[in-house]
Amino acid sequence: MSEQSAPAARPPVAVTTSPTPAQQPRITTEQTRAIVGSTPVPRRRIGLSDLQVFPVALSGNVFGWTADAAESDRVLDSYVAHGGNFIDTADSYAGGRSEIIIGNWMRARAARDDIVLATKVGKSADHPGLSARAVTAAVEASLRRLRTDRIDLLYLHIDDPDVPFEETLLAVDELVRSDKVRYFGGSHHTGSRLMEARIASAQLGVAQMVALQNQYSLVFRREYEEGLARVAADLALGVMPRFALASGFLTGKYRSKADLDGNRRAEVRRYLNRSGLRVLQALDAVAADHDSPPATIALAWLLSKPNVVAPVVSASAVDQVFDLVAAVDVHLSRSELMSLDRASS
Repeated sequence: MSEQSAPAARPPVAVTTSPTPAQQPRITTEQTRAIVGSTPVPRRRIGLSDLQVFPVALSGNVFGWTADAAESDRVLDSYVAHGGNFIDTADSYAGGRSEIIIGNWMRARAARDDIVLATKVGKSADHPGLSARAVTAAVEASLRRLRTDRIDLLYLHIDDPDVPFEETLLAVDELVRSDKVRYFGGSHHTGSRLMEARIASAQLGVAQMVALQNQYSLVFRREYEEGLARVAADLALGVMPRFALASGFLTGKYRSKADLDGNRRAEVRRYLNRSGLRVLQALDAVAADHDSPPATIALAWLLSKPNVVAPVVSASAVDQVFDLVAAVDVHLSRSELMSLDRASS
């Protein structure tokens, strides 16, 4: 991979009059990495599992929707070229087309063994809910679409109160015992339900959750920090924040209602207020100090939080990938973290 190549030789330095700071062209993080090389690709462990993943997970939620198969392949290729190995999808994304695109890409690149593959069940139209029958059928369908014999990390995409937790847990355990699922986790679960699942798993002697995927970002903190964070720590769950960039708001692209497009209008409008713009202002200041875009800093902030393993982010075009993966190389100072915390509190 390019990150592991030897540093390029530096050209001779010509003796000239140095430009003023205002005239000095800025070198991007990507250009710097190409010149001086980089450290080994980082990996983080998910909870109590043996899954070692790149600290930014690539979401397939736009594959087959705003990104066609060809562009999805380019995004996946770029992500892996930058050291990424953690791909996240769901059986409900684009009606299953996301899984198909990822499966075809893995087969064409012979990449399955290099990828930690996560998908979710519970929301698809064909196999809704978390009954034993629905979970089993949904996983079998996902395996076919993904063209693989195993799912590394299976998420329960919903909390289904109409189905006893014991039934769901026993169904997942059977999939684990048959090697179709390696580990599983929760999503859209409250702290109390996560504790209930752990107790039930212990009583039944079945596989336990190792991961949690929940909404968490600089503009959506309370749900996680005021309850789920403590539970995740107590249960040793690896945390994968979703909506880590708040539907694109934290990229800085949307700063007024005039910036909203049709796809993002409803999702982003709620952040276009005084508190949201205060967060962007703080992001801009830190981003300027690091010569990085706001999105990179927003992800670096998440990566500084306890138990956070890998924010889950999507890219609908290949030129968006670098700003996402670059977050793993950004180390925020204590004062920078405090500034972002204050702005988003």
